[in-house]
Amino acid sequence: MKNSSAIYLLFASNIISGFAQGISMIAIPWYFEFELGNSQKFKDFYLILTFLVLFWGLYCGTIIDRFSRKKIFIYNNLVCGLIIMAVAVFGDLYFMPDYLVLLVFGLTIFNYNIHYPNLYAFAQEISDQKDYGRINSYIEVQGQVTSMFAGAFAAILLGGKCDFNLPFEINPWSIQEIFLMDAISYFIGLILFLFIKYVPVSKNDIHHGSIVKRLKIGINYLKKNNDIFYFGFLSYMLFAFTLVNIHILLPAYVARFLEGGACVYASSEFFYSIGAIIAGLVVYRFFRKYNYYISIIILMLVISISFISITLFKSLFLFCLVNLLLGLTNAGVRILRTTYLFKKIPNNIIGRATSVFSSINIVIRMILIYILSTTFFESGDNVRFGYALGAILLIISSILLFRAYLSKKKST
Repeated sequence: MKNSSAIYLLFASNIISGFAQGISMIAIPWYFEFELGNSQKFKDFYLILTFLVLFWGLYCGTIIDRFSRKKIFIYNNLVCGLIIMAVAVFGDLYFMPDYLVLLVFGLTIFNYNIHYPNLYAFAQEISDQKDYGRINSYIEVQGQVTSMFAGAFAAILLGGKCDFNLPFEINPWSIQEIFLMDAISYFIGLILFLFIKYVPVSKNDIHHGSIVKRLKIGINYLKKNNDIFYFGFLSYMLFAFTLVNIHILLPAYVARFLEGGACVYASSEFFYSIGAIIAGLVVYRFFRKYNYYISIIILMLVISISFISITLFKSLFLFCLVNLLLGLTNAGVRILRTTYLFKKIPNNIIGRATSVFSSINIVIRMILIYILSTTFFESGDNVRFGYALGAILLIISSILLFRAYLSKKKST
């Protein structure tokens, strides 16, 4: 495999920074739901943030296709590390106001929206086409192993000893201590990126000119290849709901319907990651023999049925099982979708093309956040019906994706 050392360093950096980021992103929603008892404030901020990310995501695509992907990682880690370190130090010396906690959450979301598209574009740039499926599976496995340990550590750091029967006592960490660990991980990741050396597998023309002009090139490409557009748009629906679930639906579901604590909440990430790891190991190997459209439809229908089950039944075992299946299906769809797009979209356009999908995805998330913030879902245990809403979204997406598949098959 070409550029193997660069790929290993890329994975190592992603593991280290992803671990601490994962703990922070689990801790912050729970901090507002459980510690402050003010989940509405977090939801309002998340809705505004999602709207702002809509424009940032489009801009990110032009950055990724214009500049060195390695340098993007370096500068991104430096900025995030410095800001989060400053927040952690301020909180430790004085106090931790809500707006600084929200700042860290917002910064991490902005980071995600350039980090992951850049990660996949960089992986495509330094690997052969025959290795795309394997590389995407590796990215998924290392990312989810990281998330699994982040979920386990978050359960301990948020709730103390929990039910892990540890031979030593652990006191719950403060939010600023978690942020300090997060900041340090950014700096370690930055150092690893400095050592990455690679030779691009294929050299593509870099498009210059204004941001608008560069963005139009990506949009026009998708207009000319509408089968790729429909595939990318519809296959992103599970990812859209998964993000809303993690940050909005999940903490409220655990607290109000399951009546669980921090350990139950954080353990959901653990089971989700196990499912995603399984997906990384087996999904591409199993489904590569079949059509990408049909494979994704099957995975989305499986999780739709699972969502209906936790809407109807109050069961901790079922909750853990469904989180495992969500990890398996979401990661499986992401591996198949990314591999398909890698094969279809040139590397010098991939950032802008995926930013279009991401922006549409953000609009869907804004609608879901708004719906889940209404009085109905805030009343009693009605939060559970949010999963029924997710099931409806995915079933509709599956039907439309199947129609797109039939249309594509008919035209070839």
